[in-house]
Amino acid sequence: MDIRIVLTGPGMIPPSADGPWPAPAKLNLCLHINGRRADGYHELQTVFQFLDCWDELYFEVHAAGPVRRAMGPGSVPEDQDLCVRAAKLLRDVAGVGRGVTIYLDKRLPVGGGLGAGSSDAATTLVSLNRLWGLDMEIAELAGIGRRLGADVPVFIRGRAAWGEGRGDELSPISLPEPWYLILVPPVSVSTAEVFSAPELTRDAPRIKIADFLSGAGRNDCEPVVRRRYPQVAEALDWLGRHALARLTGTGCCVFAAFDMRKEADRIAESLPYGWKGFVARGRNRSPLLVKIGPDTG
Repeated sequence: MDIRIVLTGPGMIPPSADGPWPAPAKLNLCLHINGRRADGYHELQTVFQFLDCWDELYFEVHAAGPVRRAMGPGSVPEDQDLCVRAAKLLRDVAGVGRGVTIYLDKRLPVGGGLGAGSSDAATTLVSLNRLWGLDMEIAELAGIGRRLGADVPVFIRGRAAWGEGRGDELSPISLPEPWYLILVPPVSVSTAEVFSAPELTRDAPRIKIADFLSGAGRNDCEPVVRRRYPQVAEALDWLGRHALARLTGTGCCVFAAFDMRKEADRIAESLPYGWKGFVARGRNRSPLLVKIGPDTG
């Protein structure tokens, strides 16, 4: 089953560009909302695990010049693209005048809850830190990433994690690495809409990592998304007839875990006509971390 959701044509990336650099997807295996913070954000508990599927980025670096995107999703304006914003922010923090042309081969859905935009930003920070010769530590890059979004640090650190606070206070966690069937309903869910919904549960009791590992955990955003996006509710109900189905993050994608790939593939083959989905392996170590070498996350 083809994971590519948005196809950007081959032959557009020049040989001089460095890459591909993977920007992997993630799943939120649970998402509890414990309250609202004084800064307006929500207090969360969540579990992140990576998938062995990703967007691909290529970077053509320049000694000087602008930051620009030469290839990427047409639905996201260049000045709003998190890759572009990440490169500009890194350049400003580092105080350098280097330039880059970014080529984003978009394979993951936008608004799917797979963290694709945050992952693209994280890969941009990690790769340009090397390609521009900045030699920043991972912790410093994670701090820069936090300014772009609460999910960016987990992609920079590159390890499956228990997240608290805004989801950016991370503790590494060791998890099984099952096969997941991920369904992609044809809608884009607004995170702002979900978190501002009056019916959203905001008083979930806090749990511990051991509770999650013993089977506790849910997604508090799921009832809101079910009610407001009927196609997501339909996907949850269909997948739920085969295994425990859950929403990831505040996006449209829903997933279920399987011990064996052949079982996930078997169910994927029975998807209703016109539905999109794919099978991917859960990973505790990000494909980006694997590319850059030693486990420094």
